[in-house]
Amino acid sequence: MKKPFVIFYFLIIYACAELFWWAVLLVRARPGKLAMICGELSVFLFILLVGAYHLHKTINKERQLHLRQKNFLLSVTHELKSPLASIKLFLQTMQMRDLNKQQRINFIEKCLQDIERLDDLVENMLLATKIDSETYTFPKEKFNLSLLVDGVVNRLQINKCDCNEQIINAEIEPQVEITGDKFTLTSVVNNLIENAVKYSAPCEVVNVKLFRKNNEVHLTVADNGIGIADSEKLHIFDKFYRVGNEDTRNTKGTGLGLFIVKQVLDKHEASINIRDNRPKGSVFEVVFG
Repeated sequence: MKKPFVIFYFLIIYACAELFWWAVLLVRARPGKLAMICGELSVFLFILLVGAYHLHKTINKERQLHLRQKNFLLSVTHELKSPLASIKLFLQTMQMRDLNKQQRINFIEKCLQDIERLDDLVENMLLATKIDSETYTFPKEKFNLSLLVDGVVNRLQINKCDCNEQIINAEIEPQVEITGDKFTLTSVVNNLIENAVKYSAPCEVVNVKLFRKNNEVHLTVADNGIGIADSEKLHIFDKFYRVGNEDTRNTKGTGLGLFIVKQVLDKHEASINIRDNRPKGSVFEVVFG
């Protein structure tokens, strides 16, 4: 992608040089029109440079999007292969070895966990596509958000660290009801909590709170993970964007989760804010009006 930029800058420099040369020729031919020629030259240069600036921003944005899409394809490939390889290994082990009942149950549970990972990935991809193409209608109904958050927490609570401590600490106020699209809001809660778990070290606690305050419903997800730099907080809701450098990033992901979160919350006229946790990590706070 560097070659188009070189050609672009060359053309801008060439155009500016030509304008100056034409201006010099006009001044020589009609010295009395110096003020008019300088004025016209200034207007042409201003229009040219403003257009060049916006064109540069557009090209650079397209270049970054192309890079993110490339990284997205690589990430999706890895996200698909990892659970599939795990499921295949468990099934082959069950087929080739004489396991007792408890071992079989344990292997089946692990296979189901990997299947849930695949299901979440596919759901995110389908939902992101529908939102992007504006084909999803967001059907709304009144439902119990407390039960929804509790269900997601319980499902993700199976993630336990080596010291066998629960990593999700939930404080959920009962009977919190809102009106919205239950399907997409489930994806919002799932993505926020899963991200917090993903970017936290083993045995680090993730705190999830749901409560009412001043006629508003607040959902906070706080982790003690790697945190988010201020320069990246402006971009984390962009499609395909992922925190960190692609060469050094070790966490799994596709860059669709927070994009879906922001788009869904916008459709529900809800806000989401990010702030630094203390002493480390990040806090995502969702507010439903």
